[in-house]
Amino acid sequence: MSNAFFQVPKPLNEPVKGYAPNSPERAELLLEIKRLKQFERDIPMHIGGQEVRTGRTISLHPPHDHQHTLGHFHEGDAAHVTQAIEAALAARSAWANLPWEERAAIFLKAADLLAGPYRARINAATMLGQSKNAFQAEIDAACELIDFFRFNVYFMQEIYRQQPESAPGMWNRLEHRPLEGFVFALTPFNFTSIAANLPASVAMMGNVVVWKPAYPQIYSAQVLMELFEEAGVPAGVINLIYVDGPVAGDVIFKHRDFAGIHFTGSTKVFQTIWQEIGQNLPNYKSYPRIVGETGGKDFIVAHPSAKAKAVATGITRGAFEYQGQKCSAASRVYLPSNLADEILGYVKQDLASIKMGDVEDFTNFVNAVITEASFDKLARYIDGAKNDSDAEIVAGGGYDKSKGYFVEPTVILAKTPKYVTMCDELFGPVVTVYVYDEKEFEATLDLVDSTSPYALTGAIFAQDRYAIDLATKRLVNAAGNFYINDKPTGAVVGQQPFGGARASGTNDKAGSALNLQRWVSPRAIKETFNPPTDYPYPFMGAAPKEDLNLDKGGF
Repeated sequence: MSNAFFQVPKPLNEPVKGYAPNSPERAELLLEIKRLKQFERDIPMHIGGQEVRTGRTISLHPPHDHQHTLGHFHEGDAAHVTQAIEAALAARSAWANLPWEERAAIFLKAADLLAGPYRARINAATMLGQSKNAFQAEIDAACELIDFFRFNVYFMQEIYRQQPESAPGMWNRLEHRPLEGFVFALTPFNFTSIAANLPASVAMMGNVVVWKPAYPQIYSAQVLMELFEEAGVPAGVINLIYVDGPVAGDVIFKHRDFAGIHFTGSTKVFQTIWQEIGQNLPNYKSYPRIVGETGGKDFIVAHPSAKAKAVATGITRGAFEYQGQKCSAASRVYLPSNLADEILGYVKQDLASIKMGDVEDFTNFVNAVITEASFDKLARYIDGAKNDSDAEIVAGGGYDKSKGYFVEPTVILAKTPKYVTMCDELFGPVVTVYVYDEKEFEATLDLVDSTSPYALTGAIFAQDRYAIDLATKRLVNAAGNFYINDKPTGAVVGQQPFGGARASGTNDKAGSALNLQRWVSPRAIKETFNPPTDYPYPFMGAAPKEDLNLDKGGF
């Protein structure tokens, strides 16, 4: 039995490997990519510790080479959703009652496995399945996920340490119980780390999970499930299913034991889920926790005092890393008239040198967008800009899906501040620039704040400290993560807790204790050591008769 207050190792952010030519990590990664491409994986669901195959298979292909087959996954149906819920509920009691330090040890082990023998495997799977270059895979699938595991264990310990004061003669205690029921983790394609953290952070706090990843991320999700199992996550604690979203939702959101959802995805889907949960509230055992990070129309604002080269680099990296398929990617840019030509000139120079292609060629900065549907959507917006008098394509604008879903990094110059691509979320390597009168900085800040319903990330570039202070205050509700003289992407676990408000989500800050607290239900316990044995209180004692004589003074 536990008879000590345990101190978990203090977390440090995982160092990012460089993958430079002739480095050992580069050689290992290339070898792993080659190995994975040599065979087609048969990918089952994982329910209650068992591999489940249905025979209804769907093929997986690299977005940058859709003629190559990585493998096939077995798609489930409503019966498998029910099976996963039942497996989770069957595992709940034992998992919830396991001492917290045992849960901590599992995820600390997962972090070490990921930093070591699983690193090349998860990076290679992410590169092939999600078309990320080596650096983007490294900072996501390896480093950020390692940080999530280690920092969340530390935050878990800090939450459990939070205890109330006790008056003399009593002892007050606070328990942080797992939620009563199961949690649904609905995860996105673009970040392997998020796909793992959404079920893992919930499970770490003693909950059981039904996890449905986005189909384009299943190739790396399978590796994550193998990691969880090797680290020691018990059967039934995290159940991995491949089921169409509405099919899963129809079962999960009507279940009495549904206790919460951990979500990253589109705003429209999240709003639909919230509405469905609301309609089913009378059926639930308790009010479900709803935690979601959704879309963004993230901005960069340059002040007339900004450094042009720094702004240009913020645009190039912020808009085009991972093909703009980050919720935080820079999508709309406001440039002052005194700097616009210089900044755009630097961006054009960057794009002229950027290479696009297969992830196995490490000289490629840009790879493919995730699906044909995404490609077609982006092509429509680009074609629209080409034919619209209110817009001009000043860089890029090409696209080709003959081998992979390749869209050139594209810069659209909008002649009106509410042009469609300044407002709509595109989720691709397309950024729209509006040039404002350099004397209208304050009015432009109001424009930034009012143009989009989203409020995820944003950045201000300026050398004038008064301008920085003004932008920080004026845009206080426009971004949950706000950057000063930096691109609006790249939040680091433990340093910049991530999340936004408005149409961008519930702002529960992944990578912090704020998120973990949503997955516990506190119970306050008061113990009295010498309880009273008679009901009267002192004020009820009989007063002397003379004190009751109201004729002696008074009113």
